[in-house]
Amino acid sequence: MNESYTPLAERIRPLNLNDFIGQEHLVGENGPIRKALKNNHIPSMIFWGPPGVGKTTLAEIITNELERTFFTLSAINSGVKELRSIIDQIKKQGLFGQRNAIVFIDEIHRFSKTQQDALLAAVEKGLITLIGATTENPSFEVISALRSRCQIFILKNHDKIELLKFIDRALEDETIKSINPTIKETDALLRISGGDARKLLNALELVVQQLDEKNKIIDNEFVQHIVQQNLANYDKNGEMHYDIISAFIKSIRGSDPNGAIYWLARMVEGNEDPKFIARRLIISAAEDIGLANPTALVMANSCFDSIQKIGWPEGRIILAQCTIYLALSPKSNSAYQAINKAQEKVSEYGDLSVPLHLRNAPTKLMKDIGYGKNYMYSHDHKENLHLQEFLPEELTGEKFYMPQSNPKEVAYKDLIKQIWKEKYN
Repeated sequence: MNESYTPLAERIRPLNLNDFIGQEHLVGENGPIRKALKNNHIPSMIFWGPPGVGKTTLAEIITNELERTFFTLSAINSGVKELRSIIDQIKKQGLFGQRNAIVFIDEIHRFSKTQQDALLAAVEKGLITLIGATTENPSFEVISALRSRCQIFILKNHDKIELLKFIDRALEDETIKSINPTIKETDALLRISGGDARKLLNALELVVQQLDEKNKIIDNEFVQHIVQQNLANYDKNGEMHYDIISAFIKSIRGSDPNGAIYWLARMVEGNEDPKFIARRLIISAAEDIGLANPTALVMANSCFDSIQKIGWPEGRIILAQCTIYLALSPKSNSAYQAINKAQEKVSEYGDLSVPLHLRNAPTKLMKDIGYGKNYMYSHDHKENLHLQEFLPEELTGEKFYMPQSNPKEVAYKDLIKQIWKEKYN
């Protein structure tokens, strides 16, 4: 393919707000971004949403409509050096009376604290208007000082109507029109997209390229065949991203270290965010291993802490060690099931009253009306134990935690029976 080739998604990218598809809550008639543009003033902002929903496009439209100087950086490929170089350029432009530039940071969640601090200083001084884009919750990934100076806007996956609009627009593209395809069915295209417009357009373009002179009809069967043949690569921003992490966690749950390591390698080669992988390991340690090996959670937390310090590429070794350890650990989801069952009871019974003997009694009045009465302080009794009721009356005897058959929990089961006799049999 010619190096100058422009993908379909780029060729039909809108240049103004009226041509923008989706995100009506932000750019509709009463949307905050449209209003800000009418006032010719926008704050620094962070766009939070899944891939292919228009974060980059919206940033470019804002820049076009405000006629501002526009700089773009990818957090994957840029460091403090590149950022400071841009800020220096903007400072020089400011000497000539130009309005502050817009700096767009794609995947801002990947910026280190040092990089984010450098951004913060420029935002505070009014040198730049920052537009950040992230697929991760900014509450966790963006420093609070920078976050507090930005409006956070949530972008949503495209619905069916919006995706069909993208298809209609694609059919008006000159290259597509020259092939003149007939779209008989769209279900497969919509399903593959997962609400991601870029993924939809990439799939459509791929399918159109496979048409021949004898058959220019696009139906679900043809789409599925072509896409399965050609989109087998890891895509950290699309459906494959979730398929790979699913296979990874299920391999750990299934105690297969080889399967788990393979899927880990796929994510490493796909330049997945190592913190994303480490967070999933923490969840797996609690959900799938749990009380069968409580040390697994300690191991997973240590892995996450180490990843934050090390990053790529050496972080892959830390992730591999933790992955193999979790895969070979005994498994139990008893804690996961216990909290699920307890939440179901909360939903079923509502806010049951706390038994009087368990209530805190900081005042004389509370004591007089029975708060804390008959509560037995466990440490005042033999073996630091005194049997009493800790559940609301309506749930007396209810079992939420059900020990499983691994060695650790067999011991827990015996301990429960020893303490509570027949109550929880």
